[in-house]
Amino acid sequence: MARSKKSAQTLHIDGTGSSRATRTPSPSASRTRSPSSPESERPVGPLSIAVSSADRDVVKVNNANATELKNACDDAVKRYLSRPELFKQIYLHTDVRLGLGWLGVFIAAGTALYGYKVDFEKSKPVVTIGLVVYIILTAIQTLYAFFIEGNIIFVGKRKSFSKRIITERIQLTSSTLPPSTKTPSLSPANAPSYQLAVSYVRSTNGGKSLLAKGRTKSSKTYSAFFDEQGTMDQDAFERWVGELVEEGMDGKLQ
Repeated sequence: MARSKKSAQTLHIDGTGSSRATRTPSPSASRTRSPSSPESERPVGPLSIAVSSADRDVVKVNNANATELKNACDDAVKRYLSRPELFKQIYLHTDVRLGLGWLGVFIAAGTALYGYKVDFEKSKPVVTIGLVVYIILTAIQTLYAFFIEGNIIFVGKRKSFSKRIITERIQLTSSTLPPSTKTPSLSPANAPSYQLAVSYVRSTNGGKSLLAKGRTKSSKTYSAFFDEQGTMDQDAFERWVGELVEEGMDGKLQ
């Protein structure tokens, strides 16, 4: 029984008449297990999910106003990436700013009401405290928007299952770049540019195992997405955003 468990041996007789034994590898030994690579577990990207033209509304802005152009592009990014098949948008920064803003409004309203109903001399300490608290909350809100939120326009998260639970987190920031040459007249050659940066992380095991990490950045002039009437070419813009996001999903670093 012990010999039957060993690998089989075959006798070969050479020209000298001597025999030698060669070991025939067992079928189980020839099989190797290839671990699942992060590429094989890569979830679908935005380019794999088509957008119907019927789902789009016409976007038209004043193409001489850089602020309107940027806001239109930011909104298009959010609509494109927050589709049900893609990422669930996280509103943490918006919630923090709204919370600080509403808290300041309540404190200001309560302080004003207290000062209205109570004698001026008696209400001065409370009114002073309320004013100081309101100023502090407003300052915190401003500092939070400038230093923490910054140029972030979209934060999303997605969970999928491919032999294990995979968690993706994506963050996009945008800004307007001034034209390279300053001339009195506006033209596609000297139009301002829309810059978009993507930060992407894919992990598993509760974030303990990193599968992929990418960081990409690109910019294009607004004239590449808006015509002379200010109508947005959403198909071209979404294709550009999708390519940039998928580069990040593939682990490209810039």
